[in-house]
Amino acid sequence: MNSYQSLLDPIHDFLHCETPLAWIDKAKQPENLPIILNDHLLCELKAGQSAMYLLRKYAVDKSSCNDLLSWFTPYEDFAYRYIGDLTTLKGKNALSKNIVAKNNSPYSQDLIDKMVLLIKEELHHFYQVLEILEQRNIPYSNVPASRYAKGMLSHVRTYEPQTLVDKLIIGAYIEARSCERFAALAPHMDEDIKQFYVSLLRSEARHYQDYLSLAQQISPEDITERVVFFGKVEAELISTKDTDFKFHSGSPVSE
Repeated sequence: MNSYQSLLDPIHDFLHCETPLAWIDKAKQPENLPIILNDHLLCELKAGQSAMYLLRKYAVDKSSCNDLLSWFTPYEDFAYRYIGDLTTLKGKNALSKNIVAKNNSPYSQDLIDKMVLLIKEELHHFYQVLEILEQRNIPYSNVPASRYAKGMLSHVRTYEPQTLVDKLIIGAYIEARSCERFAALAPHMDEDIKQFYVSLLRSEARHYQDYLSLAQQISPEDITERVVFFGKVEAELISTKDTDFKFHSGSPVSE
């Protein structure tokens, strides 16, 4: 992990708190591995979907909107309709056509370049988590979402481009927290999962930086104050007591 410290130092500086030890203690217990892996699987899909929704709303033409939806169909079929498996998902992580930017969007190409790469990586990670589930004979389960993302999204401003800016800042925090938790949990996991979590650190760290750079590029004013605001919201969701236990949940309530 020392070789990744240069990646983790900016993450720790960005986040307003560390993951509570109580969460790590619970997450590393073998009986909680199914919930951690299943929720991680769905988090990868949701991260890709969030990027896809941003592209569809702000950046691409109508034909590209349909292509993006088709890209996600086999993954959503598996996650929400229990259709398919590793075999049917193999080779599906590709766009059938080039994504075309809207003519009237000044930041389309930057969003497309960063978000398409992010989507490819998130869907690849989805497949990798599913491989681990199958290797360990852990059944897939559609886990309900935690309070985490909703808690931040409830503070999004309702006028553009501030709505988009806020969503990009939230995306940065989700990716940064994921990176921090993979690093915190990796030393406590079996070797295969440990190596997998470590392999995710570089992409997660880049994703948070991409979200932040896009937010500042699109915003008509400096985003520092808004970044600090969401940092406080995110830290409260992570550090306060939480009766739910998920990959992004808060401090577990003692049973």
